[in-house]
Amino acid sequence: MNSTRFTYIFKSPEHWPKLTVLVIFLILLIGANNINWGKNHWKNILEADAKGYYAYLPATFIYNDLNFGFFDKIEKEKYFDKNTYYDYRTATKGIVINKYYCGTSILQLPFFLMAHGLTQLSNGDADGYSRLYPIFINLAALVYMCIGLLFLAALLKLYHIKPIYSCLTLVCCTFGTNLFYYTVSEAGMSHVYSFTCITLFFYLAKIYFIKPNSNYLFYLALLLGLIVLIRPVNGLIVFALPLAAQSYQQFLAGWHFFFKNKFHWVTVTLGGFLFISVQLILYKISTGHFFIYAYGGEHLYFFSPNVFNILFSYKKGLFLYTPLYFISLSGLYFFYKQNRFEALSLSIFLYVVTYILSCWWMWFYGGSFSSRVFVEYLCFFMIPLAFTFQYLKTGWRQKSFFTLTLLIVLLCQVQTFQYRYNQIHWSDMTKEKYWDVFLRIDKLL
Repeated sequence: MNSTRFTYIFKSPEHWPKLTVLVIFLILLIGANNINWGKNHWKNILEADAKGYYAYLPATFIYNDLNFGFFDKIEKEKYFDKNTYYDYRTATKGIVINKYYCGTSILQLPFFLMAHGLTQLSNGDADGYSRLYPIFINLAALVYMCIGLLFLAALLKLYHIKPIYSCLTLVCCTFGTNLFYYTVSEAGMSHVYSFTCITLFFYLAKIYFIKPNSNYLFYLALLLGLIVLIRPVNGLIVFALPLAAQSYQQFLAGWHFFFKNKFHWVTVTLGGFLFISVQLILYKISTGHFFIYAYGGEHLYFFSPNVFNILFSYKKGLFLYTPLYFISLSGLYFFYKQNRFEALSLSIFLYVVTYILSCWWMWFYGGSFSSRVFVEYLCFFMIPLAFTFQYLKTGWRQKSFFTLTLLIVLLCQVQTFQYRYNQIHWSDMTKEKYWDVFLRIDKLL
């Protein structure tokens, strides 16, 4: 690229969000390299649930064993670490299967194949778990996060957000929330993949409602199937469809277009079933049955929500550990002034998501930084945040909000750092523990 072309791109505001994503990628790439890729740190990239998501790849392409008989050799012998040991298997009708779903591994597949090929070419240990494999999974998380950010920028453009405020929102989304942690430190978890797919789904849904098209119906169905395959509870995204329309009339028009042609029903059914069928086939091969509930006694308890705890508790409160989620809701005021239907739809959607997620038997979702299950829905918090950036009147209000946002981003980075080094405990935080270590990184130095 010549200097004139580069200068044009740099000076053209419409390209600023893309340049911002590129800079974010480079920063996070350096961070991932420093944190995870040296010495034996790469062994910690795949931990806890991430081991289960990933295991489908070596099981299919190396061991040809969907009952995961290689687990003992890999997890208990070859790469045993008492601090990260985790058994992702479960048994149904006496047959061993993977507890987790394969959606994440489908998205990781290209990176797994690159790692496998390079390992073989270099005469390395092509067992699916040697050094290059987890490093390429880390790369996968970085790439998918950037794809998600690009579609978030495109989504903000549909809302007529100016490029400068779009750039600010992208930076805040990356460094002011737990997206950063689940991209850099626990890259094998499903959340960054869900974030990207859900952001893309909502972007395409908005385009569809603006101008209904049969192709978009198929793409949306395809994406929905993948989104559910990553984490079934992600199916909550269908409740965001009213928000994708700019008005009740536009919402009805979109559904009318869908129902007026039976071919659309077939298209959507086939598209949605395409990815879900992968899991059913894997179950059939490994157990002889298409339908298995692998989570055993783990369920949603719809009449026992923990809404307050999942948002505010010292144990794992979303608004406490990642307060950017909270201040982003200030944008609902400006959203309401622009379009009452969309503001109401967004409010209802966020409440439904929060309610359902808080009904899981373990509402704090085990070891995690903040409430990790909200990462997938980040775009719905970033939209109102961008509205606040753009429509807050200039003067002391705007300066105060920008200052507050900067401080919150810095707080998130400090708390992420504390969490990585167990100063913020992964599960057992209390009010006393929280305030004892609040901003006390000096205790780690």
